[in-house]
Amino acid sequence: MTEIGHIDYTTIDVDRNVSYESLRDRVVIITGGGQAIGRGYAHYFAAQGAIPVVADINADNARKVVGEIEDNGGRGLALEVDVAVEGSANEMAAATMDAFGRIDVLINNAAVFSRITMAPFWELPGDEWLRAVDVNVNGAFWCSRAVVRHMIEARWGRIINVSSGTTALGRPNYLHYITTKSAMIGMTRSMAREVGPYGITVNTFWPGVMQTEIERPSVPREMFAKFTDSQCLPRQGTIHDLAKAMLFLCSDEAAYMTGQGMIVDGGNNFL
Repeated sequence: MTEIGHIDYTTIDVDRNVSYESLRDRVVIITGGGQAIGRGYAHYFAAQGAIPVVADINADNARKVVGEIEDNGGRGLALEVDVAVEGSANEMAAATMDAFGRIDVLINNAAVFSRITMAPFWELPGDEWLRAVDVNVNGAFWCSRAVVRHMIEARWGRIINVSSGTTALGRPNYLHYITTKSAMIGMTRSMAREVGPYGITVNTFWPGVMQTEIERPSVPREMFAKFTDSQCLPRQGTIHDLAKAMLFLCSDEAAYMTGQGMIVDGGNNFL
């Protein structure tokens, strides 16, 4: 079995060989951007000259990420947002428009996952099921609805609904997570049909299992090794692998791609 080591994400050293000039000055809202993979996205977009709006329920985390970006010469905005609350999503969009006068990209990255209960579905706590639906599904809906009118006005936009590679595996004992992340696929396809006439693309992003600085009691170290062993590429994926693919989806280079799903998991799923 593959040996899984610890990956240090104390600092994120962006690969500056990646270049998407079309992202310069784009305003990119990243929900759940205050930690883990969302934090990585923020750093990568800032390195392209984009302006990440780090929207997180933990305001201190959001401010910390923006501080890191500013220390590296970039720009950003930290917002405290609970995506599960319609009014909070609307305030996020309004604050972004007040600050920059535009919203170009929304990455619906916020999700309940790291500390959820792992159990057969008949034993899952009901409140955890409802919270997963509120954040993972309703959150993507409220945030998309809050920003899309501004994209329609601009006749340009990118909405990325983050799903999970685990949805294709039908991983047991995560029914609340698998169900809510599967909903992103249908949401993407319908949204893409509705907003395509306005020059807006909507795609689903399916990351594989990924180690970050966040501890995951529900994903023991041996499970990371098991997933890696089942991949075509026998190595751990990193935030850098995900962020580089995300940059492409949000750039002009992906202008003719919509309603689709991009799986970045080292070849663990074939769909």
